Amino acid sequence: MLLPQTELVRVLGDRTAKSFAKHLNLHTLADLLQHYPRRYGTRGELTPLFDLPVGESVSVVADVVQVQERRMKGKAGSILEVRITDGKGFLTLTFFNQAWRQKDLHPGVRGLFAGKIGSYRGELQLAHPEYELFAEEVDTKAAKAWAEEPIPIYSAASAVPTWAIAKAIGVILDTLDELEDEVPGDIAKTEKLLPLAEAFQKVHRPAKTSDYKKARDTLRFHEAFELQATLVQRRLSNLHIKTTSRPRAEAGWVSKLDAALPFELTNDQVSVSNEIFEDLEREHPMNRLLQGEVGSGKTLVALRAMLAVCDSGGQAALLAPTEVLASQHFESIKRSLGEDLAKQLGLTLLTGQLNTADRKRALLGTVSGKAQLVVGTHALIAEKVEFFDLGLVIIDEQHRFGVEQREALRQKGKLPPHTLTMTATPIPRTLAVSVFGDLDVSTITTLPKGRQAIVSHVVQLADQSLVARVWSRLAEEAANGRQAFVVCPRIDETEVVADVYEPESADLEASVKRPIASVLGLIESLRQLPVLQGLTIEALHGRQSAEEKATVMARFVAGEINILVSTTVIEVGVDVANATAMVIVDADRFGISQLHQLRGRVGRGGLAGLCLLLTAAEPDSPALSRLQAVAATTDGFELSELDLELRREGDVLGAVQSGGRSSLRLLSVIKDAELIQRARQIVTDVFEKDPTLEKHPILAESLQRIEQASADYLMKS
Repeated sequence: MLLPQTELVRVLGDRTAKSFAKHLNLHTLADLLQHYPRRYGTRGELTPLFDLPVGESVSVVADVVQVQERRMKGKAGSILEVRITDGKGFLTLTFFNQAWRQKDLHPGVRGLFAGKIGSYRGELQLAHPEYELFAEEVDTKAAKAWAEEPIPIYSAASAVPTWAIAKAIGVILDTLDELEDEVPGDIAKTEKLLPLAEAFQKVHRPAKTSDYKKARDTLRFHEAFELQATLVQRRLSNLHIKTTSRPRAEAGWVSKLDAALPFELTNDQVSVSNEIFEDLEREHPMNRLLQGEVGSGKTLVALRAMLAVCDSGGQAALLAPTEVLASQHFESIKRSLGEDLAKQLGLTLLTGQLNTADRKRALLGTVSGKAQLVVGTHALIAEKVEFFDLGLVIIDEQHRFGVEQREALRQKGKLPPHTLTMTATPIPRTLAVSVFGDLDVSTITTLPKGRQAIVSHVVQLADQSLVARVWSRLAEEAANGRQAFVVCPRIDETEVVADVYEPESADLEASVKRPIASVLGLIESLRQLPVLQGLTIEALHGRQSAEEKATVMARFVAGEINILVSTTVIEVGVDVANATAMVIVDADRFGISQLHQLRGRVGRGGLAGLCLLLTAAEPDSPALSRLQAVAATTDGFELSELDLELRREGDVLGAVQSGGRSSLRLLSVIKDAELIQRARQIVTDVFEKDPTLEKHPILAESLQRIEQASADYLMKS
């Protein structure tokens, strides 16, 4: 969409603009317009005072009959109590430390009062209600309309409440002109879409429920159309890119690797590898997504692809999201290849924490071509990193990297390299094709022979006897020579941890926050437990230096540490065969896919795994239901569908990934699968009839703006 890119400071002023940028990451008018309400409330049905349901939102028309201010007992401050009546019943309005409201609320005035009904000492009350007073005789029809008018409720911050967002958006809407529409007119007519400017007006300022529903339908189609147009254009561009380097075909090293393996490849590993080998021999670069369950052997498939490229004299780079994972991949590849072959291929690790000498050695190896296999973190994207002949880029955990970051590594090749992205957070194949439409998709569903099932249980923190049993269970594993992970949401009490899922009501937003478990806090408590005495318990977290993390992991792998208390730095790739148990504390603070990833760290050595999910979530709450769903199945595809229904999918087109603002602001790849697939067909038809978009200049400009944004990001990186 060609929305205005004007900086917010020019419209809202410096102070407000800075607050919106800092707390909501909103910088332009386009950002703010697309900060859609996450839900809509109402002031409630007009309800007689004699029939008010406790706990529900209501709106009542009533007269003020009595006003009284009294001091609070035992503390400073006052309470203003306003008694109102509709002639049939009475209700008390309560305001804390707001005596100034007596100027408006005095006996004899009539108004419409809205809020959630509570009960205090047996009497019904509204605490801090919204209200609108009438100067003259109330118009019942107007009062009813006011009560039923949808109220947009936005994702907000303590410094930027929802009403401030609504007010700022109102300033923009008051001067919003007609907007250029990238959806061709005939398609908009067929899909019964609103004009863009009208859609934005109605999604932010609906007069009735049907307004915002129709507006959301229109804007949702625009997202699907723009998403698919971008992906189709990129796919068509990729098809026209020709590589003139030697074929990246498997010759001898892959066979040597297979012969040295102490196990047989699964059928899925063989078939997916063959798909990749065929891609490597083609004239245009491979762009493939490899998805599979935790522990399904994706890394071995990736290594076989890397060796195929090395066979032709090229280089292969594997990009991992964390230093721990990069180091794990490096050591795993080293073990698989053996010392001699690893040295012959110049296996190299490149991360941001390398000392000067090691970093210089790694950079010289990549630019000279002696380092044919390079494993690293974001450090691989750095400007100083150059490759002699980069033939294959492998992105592990693709959802951790934005398109621009992936593209930055691809641009290190003198010719466009082949690209393989991997994820253990799978989505159904049809949806993968729909959402990641510029990728071919391969899926590994079978697990290696001998892999044991992981048993998961939810343990509620309120049941202290079960919690005690959790720690004794870890002691039993240690007594049998096994090891365990304990995972916490944060490092220490100073770290702020955001909610994984947005609260669905103001009640949740205002709920009392209890302390969240931390690595440094819990480790001391565990060391004091009698049942764990004599065990070696150590910490692993992101504030440690690369050397400290490597030392701790090496000791854990060597069996010198019984229990490793960690943050999610061990979420992916960490492979310790002797680790059989995991306890995730405050498990409701993690997403479904993240929990599935975490528990995949245990039971990897042919021994049964155990995962215990500790939570303070209330019975029958959505949070507890999520955890019970995770405990009930180890099917990652089934869990991914549930996760995608509850969370945003991450940024399909841009740099921001899960945990940040998603470019899919209204779309859900599960709920809107049919719409996304329909949009893809519509877009494909547009490109077939007009490949250069000469007849669709607005769409062409919109797509150019998206690509320019990607280029700008790369420049900043």
